[in-house]
Parts: sequence; structure tokens; C-alpha cells
Amino acid sequence: MAKNDYYDLLGIPKSASADEIRKAYRKLAMQYHPDRNPGDKSAEEKFKEIGEAYAVLTDDTKRAQYDRYGHNGPQFGGGFGGFNVDMEGSDPFDLFRSVFGGAFGGDVFGRGGGTRGRSTPKGADLSIELSLTLEEIAEGTTKKVKVRFQKPCDTCNGSGSRDGRVEVCPRCNGSGKVRHVADSFFGRVVNVTTCSLCGGEGRVAREACPTCSGQGLVRDEKTIQVRVPPGVASGNYLRLSGEGNAAPRGGRAGDILVHFVETEHDLFTRHGDDVLYEMEITYPQAVLGDAFDVPTLGGNVRLTIPPGTPPGKLFRLKGKGIAHLNSPGRGDQIVRVTIHVPKKVGARERKLLEELAGPSTGGVDDDKPFFHKVKDIFR
Repeated sequence: MAKNDYYDLLGIPKSASADEIRKAYRKLAMQYHPDRNPGDKSAEEKFKEIGEAYAVLTDDTKRAQYDRYGHNGPQFGGGFGGFNVDMEGSDPFDLFRSVFGGAFGGDVFGRGGGTRGRSTPKGADLSIELSLTLEEIAEGTTKKVKVRFQKPCDTCNGSGSRDGRVEVCPRCNGSGKVRHVADSFFGRVVNVTTCSLCGGEGRVAREACPTCSGQGLVRDEKTIQVRVPPGVASGNYLRLSGEGNAAPRGGRAGDILVHFVETEHDLFTRHGDDVLYEMEITYPQAVLGDAFDVPTLGGNVRLTIPPGTPPGKLFRLKGKGIAHLNSPGRGDQIVRVTIHVPKKVGARERKLLEELAGPSTGGVDDDKPFFHKVKDIFR
């Protein structure tokens, strides 16, 4: 794959001064730093590329060779981004710290300026599901939830050491990172990974704590309160910062992600922040009209059905739906009328229906409107 031009990567002309190169790098490095783009592999690759470009263009000898030969120069065969910039023992994060360290007293993203490549550990996040009824969603609620999590071991105070003594990790020499260098057809490839022995801490216990087996963490259970705002839906989630698993040896605790699950309701169907209620009435009630106590999410309300209501008619109860999420106001309740049609009728009901239907050849009596016939029958 063809490599990008270093000047184009930094967005500078070939005549750019050292200050212009540095300024361009600082801007782009802040934009594409992996800590600002968690999980974004393309941003991480971009971060490496601009670091590589900066390392070359700020070295007079390498810049002169690059200007003359481009990426085909005799010195340019690999490196931390696939380009050999002769930075033995370094990586893109080292370069970043060298540029920003003086101004910010270390890594601006909290990695610290003490030990190269070591980042502050963070505990693992937890994910739980919380089932909610439409009534709870409509008004919001507070629920208590039991969760199992990891906390610092009381025996060793989270150090993982039996006697509290730790030593420099023999695998990474205290850096918390392990470099894997391999030569390929395209040049030298350097891959930097977190040390598996110390977990990126750079130090290990001399003698493991018997309670936590040197992990510094033990399992426990706690009850948390989850404040559910009104208007949430399935697929929404709430992040509770610092309530997740503890980090080994004093790092920042992880978070809890509460995923909301809306349970099916016996009476209502949700449509956004509106709710639909199917109300079944009899044929006489539809023809003559009637008043009903209609259930809502907040209790019963009185609804009057006017005479001559057809099946499928919709009635809107303003403000009887679900409160809007993060905004004032609330949805409505829609009442849809359906007509109950019995599968079997008694002799008297059949006679009344036949009388209502009239003679098979005639239809409705022209001298008495159909509506009045119905009223006469059901008096």
C-alpha cells in the first residue's frame, strides 16, 4: 500500500519551517490521539502516521533524504508506523510526550510523565439490564439494583502483595509496555502492547497475597440506586461513573452501564411518547353513545362516546401519555374504538337484530331513519 506524503499528512507546504511543522503536529496529534478516539483504529493509525511524519521532517538529515528520495530512500524501510526513523526504544506516545510534556507537565491525557508508556489503569465497566413498566417510564422512577463487582482486596489493600512490597516488572522493565519488532517485506514493523505480566502497571508483587492471588481485587456485592428519567425507551442506557469494577493497585474504578428494557403492557401499546388503548364497546353503545371510565397510565378518566361512533374512531386524551425525555411536556393517549360482535346470540337478541335489519328486500324504513329505529328497539 502506498504511503501518504508526510507534508500532506501534516497539511503543510514543503517549505514549512520547524515551528510550522511542530504547530501542525501538535494540532493533529491532539485530534487523533487514541485516548480521544477510544476504539477507533483509523484514528490510532492516523496518530502513528503523523508522529512518523513529524519525526522525519524535524530531523534535518532525514528530511533532506526524504525530500530527495521520498519513501524509497535507503534509510526509509520501517519504524513504529512502518517507517524507520531510527527511534530505538521509542514509540508514537513517547514522541507525543516529548512534544507536550514540557508545557503540560506530562501526558495531557493523564498518562503521566514519569514512566514511559505506562497509563493509569481503569477498572472494567459493568453492564446490567433494568426492566421498566410503562407506568415507571411515563413518570420516571428510582430503583434499587444489586450488582456483583470487584473491589480492592482488604488483606493487601489492593496491592496484590502479601507484605506490601512490589518490584519492577521483569518482563517490561517497568514501562508497562512490551515492544515486538519484526522484519517484513515492507520493512521493520514495531508493535507495542500492554505487558501481560503486570497488566501495564510496570510493577509486580514480590509475593502474591493469598486472599486475592496477587490480583489486588476480590468479588463483592452492593446495592445501587438508579434514577431513571421519564421518557426512556428500550435501547437507552445510563452511565454510572465510578460504580463499576475497581482497578488494580489504586486506579480509577470502571463504570456501570444500565441498559433499559421496556416490558410489554397488558393494556397499552407505546408509539413514541403516545400510548394506544383499544376500547371495545357494544353496537348499541356505538349507535346510542355512552360514557366510560378509561384506564390511563395515571389512573382512570371519564370519556364520553358520542352517538353514531364508527369502529376505528380515535379519541385523543391530551397529556395522558409519557413524559418527554430531557424536555418539557408529554405525549397523549389515543383511544381507538372497536365494536364487539358476539359469536352467538340468544333468541331474543336474534329477534331484535332481525327486526332492526328489516325485510330482506327493503332495507331501512324511509319513514323512520335507521338511527331512530335503533333507539326505539333499545329503549
